[in-house]
Amino acid sequence: MENEMTSSSIGNKNGGAAIQVNRLRKSFGQRTVLNGIDLEVKLGETVTVLGRSGTGKSVLLKLIIGLQKPDEGFVQVRGGDITNLPIDQLNEIRKKVGFLFQQAALYDSLTVEENVAFPLRRHHADLSDAERKEHVRDLLSRVGMEKDLEKMPADISGGMKKRVGLDRALVLDPEIMLLDEPTAGLDPITADEINELIRQLQQERHMSSVVVTHDMRSVKAVADRVALLHEGNILITGTLEDLKKSNDPLVSEFLRASV
Repeated sequence: MENEMTSSSIGNKNGGAAIQVNRLRKSFGQRTVLNGIDLEVKLGETVTVLGRSGTGKSVLLKLIIGLQKPDEGFVQVRGGDITNLPIDQLNEIRKKVGFLFQQAALYDSLTVEENVAFPLRRHHADLSDAERKEHVRDLLSRVGMEKDLEKMPADISGGMKKRVGLDRALVLDPEIMLLDEPTAGLDPITADEINELIRQLQQERHMSSVVVTHDMRSVKAVADRVALLHEGNILITGTLEDLKKSNDPLVSEFLRASV
């Protein structure tokens, strides 16, 4: 039955789809944010959802992870409908989905190391302190943060916070990653470093990813396919080259404005 999905059923294939969104609608009061969109993310694929600020990109991510519920339509994760799952079953699915929030959302009262370790303490109490510490420090060393373990979030830069947030999203070895504006607020050099890190990790781990952004540099660096979101609708999906070849004036206008 639909609501009997458990963490084991996340592994069911759905025609090669990691995420399937169908007829998804979401409004807040009189404002329609998503107007019946369809989107598929294939296994091992990185899809960037491109669009101007306020077009519903972040809302889409929250619907995919179940932080919000759609007004209509449904979301499937690895073949199972998560739209109306009870919270305990939804939390099991969330263990397989890493989420990088736009502002990294680190816990202010925890050190860098403690922030990354937090999901392990919550979901893997069977791990010894030594095993947990080794795993966390290995991740932090991969992103160049091995010398900053004891620092507090207030003492590190925006780019460093994004690296720590990325590690925290990866610590449970997710099958799917959702990244909300991973380069927002960063200088171009740091943004390029974050993009390169995201691409490298995705290639090594063969994860399926959705990257929300309005930054064309991120699109060029990490995207296998692009979905252009405009006024609640997806205007076009395809490779960046497909978008460049489009005759849709809105697509052309967006690409020109984003260069």
